[in-house]
Amino acid sequence: MPRPLVVINAVGLTHEMLGPNTPNISRVAAEGFARPLGTVLPAVTCSAQATLLTGSLPREHGIVANGWYWRDLSEVLFWRQSNQLVRGERLYDAARKRDPSYTVAKLFWWFNMYADVNWSVTPRPSYPADGRKVMDSYSQPTDLKDCLQERLGVFPLFKFWGPAADITSTRWIADATVAVMEEHEPSLTLAYLPHLDYNLQRLGPHDPHIAEDIRAVDAEAGKIINAARARGAYVVVLSEYAITSVKRSVHINRVLREHGYLVARREILGWETLDAGSSRAFAVADHQVAHVYVRLPEDVATVAELLRKTPGIERVLDRSAQAEFGIDHERSGELVVIAATESWFTYYFWLDDTLAPDYARTVDIHRKPGYDPVELFLDPQLSFPKLRVARRLMQKRLGFRYYMDVIGLDASIVRGSHGRLPTPGSEMREAPVFVCSSKTIEPDRLAMEDVKAALLLLQFGQ
Repeated sequence: MPRPLVVINAVGLTHEMLGPNTPNISRVAAEGFARPLGTVLPAVTCSAQATLLTGSLPREHGIVANGWYWRDLSEVLFWRQSNQLVRGERLYDAARKRDPSYTVAKLFWWFNMYADVNWSVTPRPSYPADGRKVMDSYSQPTDLKDCLQERLGVFPLFKFWGPAADITSTRWIADATVAVMEEHEPSLTLAYLPHLDYNLQRLGPHDPHIAEDIRAVDAEAGKIINAARARGAYVVVLSEYAITSVKRSVHINRVLREHGYLVARREILGWETLDAGSSRAFAVADHQVAHVYVRLPEDVATVAELLRKTPGIERVLDRSAQAEFGIDHERSGELVVIAATESWFTYYFWLDDTLAPDYARTVDIHRKPGYDPVELFLDPQLSFPKLRVARRLMQKRLGFRYYMDVIGLDASIVRGSHGRLPTPGSEMREAPVFVCSSKTIEPDRLAMEDVKAALLLLQFGQ
C-alpha cells in the first residue's frame, strides 16, 4: 500500500510568492523542495491539467486550449467537462496498475465528469426551463455532493467565477477536500484552489493587494496540508501557470473581420453573432494564445502574414511550427497565435458595441466563442451596479426570466493574463511552481510533462 499523496493545485502560484505570506506552503518546501515548473503551450487551465495528469503534450492528450472549434459541429465550445475528451493514461490509471486497491479523490480539477476516480466533485449549475441559472455541482458518487452540501452549504458557484469571485469558493473546496480525506482516506487526493486567479487578472501581479490573496489561499491550503500530515501523506503543491502584467488587449477577430475573413450574422433581435461555419478565418481567443481556424488552405499564408503585422502579436505558428511546441493536433487551428509581452487576446468580433450580442454583457462562459476575463468586473460605466444586480436577483427569486447585464465591453480594464511561455530567465516569477514535502524526487529542473512520473516515483519508489 503506497503512502497517501495529496496534490494541491494553487492556480497562479509562483516560486517568487513563497515566503512570509505563505507559511503553510513554505513549510512544505522547507521539509522538501520547491522548483519553478516548466509549462506547456498554451499555459491555460485545461491544457496544463491534462499534461500534469497524463505526462504528455497537447499533441497527444488533445486538450489544445480551454475551448476550441469543433469542425464537425461548426461551433466553438468552451469549458466542456467530460473526461472522455482527454486522451492518454492518467496518473491514477498508472498507479492502479501497480496497486489495484489504489483510490482517488478528484476535487474541482477540470474534465472531472465521468473520470475513472472514486470520489469527485465539480461545478455544474442547473438551468431550469425558465432561463435561470441555479448554483449546483456534480459529484461521483451522486450522493457525495448532498453529503458535502449538508455540511458546508451549496457550492457557492457565483463566488467561483464572475464579478463576485473571491476566497469563498476556495474555502468551500478546501473544506470539502478535508471532509473527503477524513471520510474516505484516498490514496491520491487532487484539490484545485482557484483564488489567486481572480485578482491577479483584475489587478495584475504587482498590485499590493495581491499579498492579501496569497495569504488567503495559503491559509486554505494549510487546512488540506494539516489534514494530509495527520494521515502521514506526502504533500505536493503546484500550479498551472503564472499570471503576468498586461497593458494591451488585441481584438484579433476584429482584424480578421475588417479584412473580410470573419462573418458575423445579424440576429432578428438586433445584435450580431459569429458565424464560424461561414467564416474563411476566425480566432478562438484564450488568454494570450489564440487558435485561428482557416477554412481554405490557400488563405493560410495570407492570414498568417496579416496577423504577423498586427500589433500585440509575437508569433504565428503554422502546422510545422506548432510541432516545436507540441500543439500540432487536429483540434488546433491551422494557425496558433501567441500574444506579445503585456498583451492578450479578446474574443470580440463586433465593430460597434451597440451590435454586441446579448451574452457579451453577462457572465456566460459557454456561449461566448472565446475566453472573457472582463467577466471578473462589474461594468464601471454602470452608475449603481449593485442596485442592478439586486434588481435582477429579485426577478430571479420571483421566478421571472432575468438578464444579468452587468459586464462591460472595455477590455482595457484587465491587468493580468497568461498563456505565453515564460520569458527565459524569469521563471521564478513567470512560471508555475512545484513544491514537495519530500526531497526524494528533488530534480534540477522539472517539466510539466514530467510531473506524472515524478508523482509515481514519490508514491511507489520506482
